[in-house]
Amino acid sequence: MIGSDQNRSCGLRWGLLLALAGALALTLAGCSSLNLHPWHTERLTEEFTADRADEIQSFDDYRALENRLFDQLDQEVYAQTETGPAHTLVRYSRGSAADPQVRQPNWNRSFELTADRPVGGVLLLHGMSDSPYSLRALGESLHRRGFWVVGLRLPGHGTAPSGLKFVQTEDMAAAVRLAAIHLAAKVGSRPIHLVGYSTGAPLSLAFALDALEGQAAPEPASLVLISPAIGLHSAAALAKWKRRMSVLPGLGGMAWLSVEQEFDPYKYNSFATNAAEQVHRMTRAVSRRVARRAGTHPDRVLPPTLVLKSTVDATVSTNAVVDRLLGRLAPNRHELILFDINRLAANTLLLTANPAPLTDRLMGSEDLPFALTLVSNAGPETRAVVARRKAAHTAEVSQTEELDLAWPVGVISLSHVALPFPPDDPLYGRRPPGSKDALFLGQMDIRGERNLFKLSPNWLLRLRHNPFYSYLEARVLAWIERANGQ
Repeated sequence: MIGSDQNRSCGLRWGLLLALAGALALTLAGCSSLNLHPWHTERLTEEFTADRADEIQSFDDYRALENRLFDQLDQEVYAQTETGPAHTLVRYSRGSAADPQVRQPNWNRSFELTADRPVGGVLLLHGMSDSPYSLRALGESLHRRGFWVVGLRLPGHGTAPSGLKFVQTEDMAAAVRLAAIHLAAKVGSRPIHLVGYSTGAPLSLAFALDALEGQAAPEPASLVLISPAIGLHSAAALAKWKRRMSVLPGLGGMAWLSVEQEFDPYKYNSFATNAAEQVHRMTRAVSRRVARRAGTHPDRVLPPTLVLKSTVDATVSTNAVVDRLLGRLAPNRHELILFDINRLAANTLLLTANPAPLTDRLMGSEDLPFALTLVSNAGPETRAVVARRKAAHTAEVSQTEELDLAWPVGVISLSHVALPFPPDDPLYGRRPPGSKDALFLGQMDIRGERNLFKLSPNWLLRLRHNPFYSYLEARVLAWIERANGQ
């Protein structure tokens, strides 16, 4: 019997070694076949890093450095990229349809919307691989309400995907501090608020925690977190080891989780392994800090926090938002708004994951210390949607609001990337803009043979705008204005 166990153990070890060898062989093959371009390989040295704090001491300094960074991008990436009709969908081909430099303004850069008599300030923080464009529409609406708005370009972003190979959490956090100090100086004693989208959410939380603990200023009056990166898939923990292996000879391709064509003017399609590692670092650190502060300051863990999220999200976890964030906060100060799937159109037999058990559990719970709103079909036979809201510590729906909105035909759910973009967004919206020459990456109805189109089926299927954006915007404006004392 003992010999049998030893043989079994030996067999398992050999099996594991063979599996690892096979995985390594596949990785090497993949590394050698990667089609890398200057935007994947060039390191832009004019990027902001936390260790440049002595040189870059203000947000004005940051933007001056940003100007030099974009000059360097022009010299080291654009200058190496061919132009002409064959490259019209190459982001870094000068003058192409995908070239963000032909668009005014270039929303890859930090932007500032000023006000003569600001009622308050709002700092917008985009997600990993995104740009300030992702929160542009919301920022413009806040500005129309009298807020001084700063849309920060996070380090490593808005230029070339190679920036994601080098950016560190500390660099992004240092940039957030510069922008927040600048914003506070512009609005004086008026409140400031942080809006964080995806990775911008843990950055917002980290800054708020620093401010509450006396390590940063100013203290935010409220937080708005959209598709927040609070909990990731467990495989994200492996990014650190994959990135470390990428420095070994022949394994340079492991520095990338994906290498794709770059045709989106405001978002990288390629994704560096280091980027996943940094998001994983952020989410774990913020989760630990929230738990620790909930133990020491249970009545005031965070400023009033509004979270908006799709029930189905291939990037971040709804359970993590509940268990690691909102469930740890003081009652009656925070709210979660969930956008359900289209119950009329979604055949649950065809879904890989049905969010109904989650939403039923949350709506039926009497233990949640936060308010919950579910945006869902008004009934099983209609595409019209309503917002059902219940207060903290109750399972009773206290308000059902008819939204005069409906699921578009053919749309089954929102997505991680859809929430902050209105249906009329000229790039990601429901319909192409009027000009036939304008690049459009929104809802496309394309059919044909497989492996014919350059875009992956997953890319085409993912919704990129929010048909219920008007409701999202109204709730965000109301939340910030209420916290602002208006």
